[in-house]
Amino acid sequence: MKDKSTLSHKLINALRENIKSMKIGDRLPSERQLCEDYGVSRTTVRNAIADLELNGYIKRIQGKGTFVQNPAILRHNLSDYYSFTEQTKKMGKVPRTDILEYHIERVNSLVAERMSLEDEDLIIRIVRLRSSNDVPLLFETTFIKYDDFPEITKPLLEELPLYEIFEKKYGRKIYRVNEIFSVSSLNKYQADTLKVRNGDPCLKINRLSYDKEDKIIEFTVSLARGDKFNYQTTYFPK
Repeated sequence: MKDKSTLSHKLINALRENIKSMKIGDRLPSERQLCEDYGVSRTTVRNAIADLELNGYIKRIQGKGTFVQNPAILRHNLSDYYSFTEQTKKMGKVPRTDILEYHIERVNSLVAERMSLEDEDLIIRIVRLRSSNDVPLLFETTFIKYDDFPEITKPLLEELPLYEIFEKKYGRKIYRVNEIFSVSSLNKYQADTLKVRNGDPCLKINRLSYDKEDKIIEFTVSLARGDKFNYQTTYFPK
């Protein structure tokens, strides 16, 4: 008896090869037809379809069928997005950052704990929309200690990327980044800003950035559109 995971893996690879020769918007055969074409069970087909959809190769529309997408265009690898501006330019696309909110305020308990700050410390809280070729992708909230970066103003942020300000104006280059990924959902404000539906799923990234002396530079919470991003990593099992 063949291992079910092996059958699913083989079917996924076969369908990916077929998709390469198809056009965006082309419809895939029905589950029943795929079962007949590849001689596998409906469970194997459904597992393969779910994997392809998760990785952006196809899109299922209720009552209509399953259609080809282009993951290279529609999805970005979040593991590459340490610097949104630089990575977007490397992909040959035009990055855009809109400053939605800028506040100088007393730190709350959650951020104070994450950034190892005191309760009376002031922070700069920045809410930004990050877009690529005018397509909204990331809703980001960044916290930085005010005493460390008092000259970071909204006009300056509209002129230069934040990481460039850290390095060129303050001489604090980011040497280490710690990121935690989780699944979340968007509230109405976030969804409207990203031009998706209220409650849509998203990838949530909590990022702490450190300088060469291992001091925290910034804490950022990014909400990435689930239909535009995936997370990919490579490792070598022992």
